[in-house]
Amino acid sequence: DFERFRRRVERATWMVPRLRHRVQPGPVALAPPLWVDDPDFDLDYHVRHLALPAPGSMRQLCDLATRIAADPFERTRPLWAFIAVDGLEGGRGALIQKMHHTITDGEGGVRLSLEYLDFERDAPEPPPIDPAELPEPEPVQHVSSGGAVRDMLAGSLRIPIGFARQLSNLATDPGRLPEASAAAAETVRGVVTQLSDTEKARSPLWTARSLRRRLETIRAPFDTTKASAKRLGGSLNTAFLTIAADGAGRYHRELGAPVDELRASMVISTRTAESGANAFTLARLLVPTGAMSIAERFTAIQESAGTARSSAGSASLATLATVAATLPTSLVTRLARQQGETVDFATSNVRGSPTPCYIAGAKLLENYPIGPLAGVAFNLTLLSYAGSLDMGLHLDPAAVTDADLLRTCIEDAVTAFVAVGKRRKR
Repeated sequence: DFERFRRRVERATWMVPRLRHRVQPGPVALAPPLWVDDPDFDLDYHVRHLALPAPGSMRQLCDLATRIAADPFERTRPLWAFIAVDGLEGGRGALIQKMHHTITDGEGGVRLSLEYLDFERDAPEPPPIDPAELPEPEPVQHVSSGGAVRDMLAGSLRIPIGFARQLSNLATDPGRLPEASAAAAETVRGVVTQLSDTEKARSPLWTARSLRRRLETIRAPFDTTKASAKRLGGSLNTAFLTIAADGAGRYHRELGAPVDELRASMVISTRTAESGANAFTLARLLVPTGAMSIAERFTAIQESAGTARSSAGSASLATLATVAATLPTSLVTRLARQQGETVDFATSNVRGSPTPCYIAGAKLLENYPIGPLAGVAFNLTLLSYAGSLDMGLHLDPAAVTDADLLRTCIEDAVTAFVAVGKRRKR
């Protein structure tokens, strides 16, 4: 029921004010952009309805989703869109949700979805919201160039200005590290650790990059995957990394280019009760991809992941952004490109609903995330849902020249890992 869905999203835009905000650039590029109310907000621009041509295959849907994800946002409007898609085979439909990362991270996106998801098919609609009863929106903020630097360091990131000033001083003069506060020194050490990692990615195959994109989907059973991880003495997140590494290794061996290790990145949540829209950091680690037993690979990755989490803990997203704001844009761009070249593939694991959900009367069957590439060969992101682990394999076809083979290799890795848990049940 598209009109019912539209009403729910409209209500969400009042419950989550960021969905009605647009970006206003800072003055003379001295300050970060500001969030301001969009006086010309048009819900129909953001909530759209279309249909796939026959036959309405999953391949057509995935291709449509990657094109929508790759299109840049219109910066004069709020940075999100929901596209309802009819015409899938078997009488099914789809919802493509596109949201800029400045609005929220993966976990926050799951929480936001509660505004339009139900736990029963014919759940009563929540009462409508009368905008006249809501507080007046904040007026557009005007920042003078004289105060831009101060706001750049403190205002938008909610970091105390004295602490931010120490970060800025240390970024430009590391020799002052001994006289800095313990917190500032530890933060800068974490940032330096992140940015000083310039070791190149290891794959002999995944060397080219392009602007082309392809999405493949993979599913794994939740219970038996978790049972396998428990039997091996670790977590579901380690299981996911083990499957990704195993699949990547199988791919290289199938193409006659075996490799013992690859460099991977993983997202680490830093969410707390006081967290903002984005609460995560990134960790990089070497994962074993040579031929070995599942138990050996799992143990090695669990140790490597633990070390990576410890080293990445002091370099949060907000801290990196604060330090980056003190540097020239050209340098930040060069550093970002350089950091992308240190990773072969990226991973992320987001926890979703353990029970079935409904969207405007339709049962949600599968739920695939599309993680950002940011210069890597592929991103494998997992979203747990209703007894399943739904994985979106988002890849660059210039790097991964045989997408079908990589999907098959990861599926084979899932089968092998799940078998560990099944053997235990017998």
